[in-house]
Amino acid sequence: MSQPELLISILADMMAQDRHVAVGAASPIPGTAALLAQEEARLAGRRLHVTIIQSRTENMFTSGSRELFDAAAQGRIDTFFLGGVQIDGQANINLVGTGQYPHVKKRFSGSFGSALMYFAVPKVILFREEHSPRTLVEKVDFISAPGTSESQVWRPGGCHALVTGRAVFGFDRQRGQFRLDQILPGEDAERIRDLTGFAFEQGAPVPAATPDQRRKDLIQRSVAPKVAAFYPEFAKRIWGI
Repeated sequence: MSQPELLISILADMMAQDRHVAVGAASPIPGTAALLAQEEARLAGRRLHVTIIQSRTENMFTSGSRELFDAAAQGRIDTFFLGGVQIDGQANINLVGTGQYPHVKKRFSGSFGSALMYFAVPKVILFREEHSPRTLVEKVDFISAPGTSESQVWRPGGCHALVTGRAVFGFDRQRGQFRLDQILPGEDAERIRDLTGFAFEQGAPVPAATPDQRRKDLIQRSVAPKVAAFYPEFAKRIWGI
């Protein structure tokens, strides 16, 4: 069982009750997870619509991100994924660069529509495979999209969870704090704390559940061939197709 497949399974569980999931560009693991959730919904007699910006076939939009933003603002997207060069303990994300802005040491792609999606989509899942003090910091150098807002701010959207290559954190929007919920194989709570640059609540984290054989077969038989069409390098590396 590869780590990407385990992460795909974890993310798919978070979308089990959704109606519409959207995934941005260059997000092969979230994209695969969304298609897995869609296939499982189909087998259960439900409909889950998936929009993957990277794909031509799994994307109903014809006018780029403008339609994506409109759909989010209208409440027609249940789940979206965001990442960041840095993510801090208040679920703020940084997509701009590291160092003292505007004189950043290293510049990245930029914020684009992250703030709108973070405010508008009810369930935003932060995803970053790397789990280190370099990426999970006490305070981001630049806030591309804030994780919390003042009580008088109308904000239907926000952070639901943070998933990394080592752990799964839930997020308490009222307290503005992460909570360690699951630990991936080979990790322990003490090591997670050492590798996390922000403080978090530690209750009783459980081991992440490994997908059963039915789900593994579903990923490789039904989902992987679809993924190969728009994430070919990822599909070749994980499944050899």
